[in-house]
Amino acid sequence: METAIIKIGNSKGLRLSKTILEKYKIKDKVEMILEKGQIILKPIDKPRKNWENAFKEMRANNDDKLLLDDVFDDENFEEWS
Repeated sequence: METAIIKIGNSKGLRLSKTILEKYKIKDKVEMILEKGQIILKPIDKPRKNWENAFKEMRANNDDKLLLDDVFDDENFEEWS
């Protein structure tokens, strides 16, 4: 199927028909996969599906530490009182 790339503000986009959106159950978001010269769009039903399980697994593996130091470590909050 051929479709046109259209101007959307300062960007460009791809317009999908209602029929395609319904057939592939595309709602608000898609996952875009760039693979071997192709762009694959996969519907996302629930964007944060399984995050809770992933966070529990991270905690169990002690892998839930901040990657950056706390930005307020050296702040003196008393001066704001």
